[in-house]
Amino acid sequence: MEIEQESGWNLHPIGGETGKAYMGIRDEEKVFLKKNSSPFLAALSLEGITPRLIWTKRTGNGDVLTAQEWCNGRTLEESEMSSSNIAEILVKLHRSDTLKRLLYRVGGQEVSPVDLLADYEEDLSSDLANHPVLEKAYHDLLQRLPLGYTEEDIRVCHADISSKNMLLSDEGALYIVDWDTAVLMDYLFDIGQLFARYIEKEGWSQWIEKNDMNFSENELNRVRWYAFINLLFDIKYAHRKARYHQMNALILKLNRWLEHE
Repeated sequence: MEIEQESGWNLHPIGGETGKAYMGIRDEEKVFLKKNSSPFLAALSLEGITPRLIWTKRTGNGDVLTAQEWCNGRTLEESEMSSSNIAEILVKLHRSDTLKRLLYRVGGQEVSPVDLLADYEEDLSSDLANHPVLEKAYHDLLQRLPLGYTEEDIRVCHADISSKNMLLSDEGALYIVDWDTAVLMDYLFDIGQLFARYIEKEGWSQWIEKNDMNFSENELNRVRWYAFINLLFDIKYAHRKARYHQMNALILKLNRWLEHE
């Protein structure tokens, strides 16, 4: 492999859909290596949101290789995704003016609710487009587009909040990893995604209260909207991957949500 020849590291692929992450071993040293990761990884490292960045190198074929500190630890279990540690690291991410400024500087994409609806509609299979539950949810979102958020509310969002992207080190430090999806948008999108994937609808208010979020009615409506659009995205993704059992379970979940509106 060209990267091995240029870098001198023995590379061992790490599971993932992109195929760009490796464990790098050289002599007694071990690092996490990734090709073409987010260009503001250094800033995330300085904020303590992702493991420490050690070096960055451009390879002969134009790829950018980054090396991060190897953290012995594990990804979180789904049952751990409601913990206050998640809320704390998301608050740290969303409050960082430095990260927002740097992501704009490197050409980070700004995404609006209208963009999200367009992304959902793009290449949507007719099976899903004509499904009565999904159609009802989509038209509900169309009628309730989030309003009232400001430029100050537009923040760096990870945009793939999942247990596989939460790394808990053996020392107890929690990190968010895999920043290829990072965008600039209403920070409540990440909260809505967390709710859609890991917290039962009946427990949303309790989670918000437990973590002292003190959301206004407008913010609560926005969180609800982002939770619904994220559930639609997850249904679409499951369909594309032919994970029909998972897809049907998510549609049943969506239907329960709609019934209790």
